[in-house]
Amino acid sequence: MFILPSLSLPSSGLPPSPVSRWFPVERLERSSHPALRMLLVRTPLMLQALERSLEKGIPESLKVYGTVYHVNRGNPFKLEALVDRWPDFNTVIVRPPEQEMTDDLDHYTNTYLIYSKDLETCREALASPGTINWKQHLQIQGLQPGLEKVIREVAASKSVQVQTTDTILYVNPETLQRLAPSLLQRDHANKLPLKTSRPKKEIDDETFKLSAMEVDNAGLVNGLWGFGGNERSLRFIRRCIRHFPSFCLRGPEGTPVSWSLMDQTGELRMGGTLAEYRNKGFVAHIVYRQTQALLPRGFPLYSHVARDNPYMHRLCQSLGSVSIPCGWHQWNCVPLASSR
Repeated sequence: MFILPSLSLPSSGLPPSPVSRWFPVERLERSSHPALRMLLVRTPLMLQALERSLEKGIPESLKVYGTVYHVNRGNPFKLEALVDRWPDFNTVIVRPPEQEMTDDLDHYTNTYLIYSKDLETCREALASPGTINWKQHLQIQGLQPGLEKVIREVAASKSVQVQTTDTILYVNPETLQRLAPSLLQRDHANKLPLKTSRPKKEIDDETFKLSAMEVDNAGLVNGLWGFGGNERSLRFIRRCIRHFPSFCLRGPEGTPVSWSLMDQTGELRMGGTLAEYRNKGFVAHIVYRQTQALLPRGFPLYSHVARDNPYMHRLCQSLGSVSIPCGWHQWNCVPLASSR
């Protein structure tokens, strides 16, 4: 019997609001530099309000929305949210606290999720002292192509080189219907699906059993993940398996042969299949079962696919996932001094 991993809080709605007044947000410590003063939002009431506000910016805000969604439901990665002002913010940056980012070379941990309604404010936020530690290897993720120019300009001023990864963003149709129904109605001629489609190819349920991944299985994922293959990525994968729902099919010997994980932003990621089991529809079966288990719990579901991966594009489309024009973007940043 497959048991969905339990999370610390129920996913049906926000956690109960505490009976208390609204506490003021905390200000980051600043030097005398007249930069934008980012605010650190830590109270449950404000984080819940932030989640509701981010919902209005979907799909561009989905990466940050998904992160805050899980911050509000246990916060297993111990993340914190920064805004330029409250409550009418322009820019949101979610990151680990400083005490979590102890390895200057670990960009998997040193990850910043960004959404901005105003790129000039975003520029000021990125340059603001105390917001981003540009002396570390880090990565920035977002769903707005306009962030590219801003990030590169600020990085250049900090003597940091940037490598950009642009891929296609896919969003689950039920997630769009719940959070951004206008996107499903934008072009009736496209006949966009309103629900996840069941895979046409059946699998042998007696031989291949649906299960949850175990932390000890992280090495399999690390060996096939395009962004992985090293000790730091292995630690990240273990952490994701430990804290978020992961699904796999186990073969006759009881070891995973195909899988799909979730990261701290709520994105379905790191899917893979052992070479000898490919072209059997395993990933489609896993993702379908994954969505059927997580959608009733209110999870916002989305993923990204490399532009040169036609197989995964066909798979996402066959399941009814909708490609979104804004795309999925990651900026890997390395200080020039450490790259020599």
